[in-house]
Amino acid sequence: MPREAEPSINEKAFLLQALHEDIRLDGRALDAYRNLDISFGDDYGVADVRLGKTRVLTRISASITAPRPDRKFDGIFTITTELSPLASPAFESGRQSDLETHLSRILETSLRRSQALSTESLCLVAGRQVWSLRADVHVLDHDGGLIDACCLCTLAALRHYRIPDSSVKGGDLTVYSALERDPVPLALLHHPLCVTLVFFDAGEKWLVDATVMELQCSEGEIVVAANPQGEVCLVQKGGGGEVEALVVLRCVEVAMGKVRELGKAVDGALERDARRRDKGGMSRELRAENER
Repeated sequence: MPREAEPSINEKAFLLQALHEDIRLDGRALDAYRNLDISFGDDYGVADVRLGKTRVLTRISASITAPRPDRKFDGIFTITTELSPLASPAFESGRQSDLETHLSRILETSLRRSQALSTESLCLVAGRQVWSLRADVHVLDHDGGLIDACCLCTLAALRHYRIPDSSVKGGDLTVYSALERDPVPLALLHHPLCVTLVFFDAGEKWLVDATVMELQCSEGEIVVAANPQGEVCLVQKGGGGEVEALVVLRCVEVAMGKVRELGKAVDGALERDARRRDKGGMSRELRAENER
């Protein structure tokens, strides 16, 4: 199985020596993210996130299906990830890598199992018909920060998506097109985001948003998933290096601040997209008309 090209002995020694002097090779502070750009497609539910050279695209889609037998009043929400050779020569088409498995589990725990999306709101006719919501996460370029970028991109796409409006009368379901009724936002209960910190020297040094080379030279990583309200959904340590409990607590504290920053970035991107779609100010006029 292909692997990422390992840094040479000189490259690794140079990087570690720079970190001992609190210097990163790209000039960032130890707790700084790379340039973040969040954009949305013309269709609702398509988000494109660029974090430095890392790029992720997420598309949300929905279809009507029968509910699971043991969850008759809940809709279905699934997340799929794709790491293709386009993103990195270390990825193989049609074969799931360890990184892809790890990424899928993190997204499942952070977004689905934390009940960020109310699956009860996806129920159309109890026991008969529900919405099946699917988030397809495509990694287009990989240069580190993959978990953070994928989680942020998926959350942004969920917040951006609009699902067709519907009504039930006499047990009959009617789903309206966008021309008949405006689609409605998803019922999101909270907005979790992931922050990954990699550590060196048993936690004496740690970095936010590590590049591939920094990750390869590190001793391990700590992934923290939380929402801007301060509720922690996940703390997971990977790698073989040992860290003390106080280091983990410090990493969680740093991650909480970064989650708030990332949350504001998503809010700003959604506001810009809303203004772009509402060029003539029609939404404001319609809201005023409804209030009257």
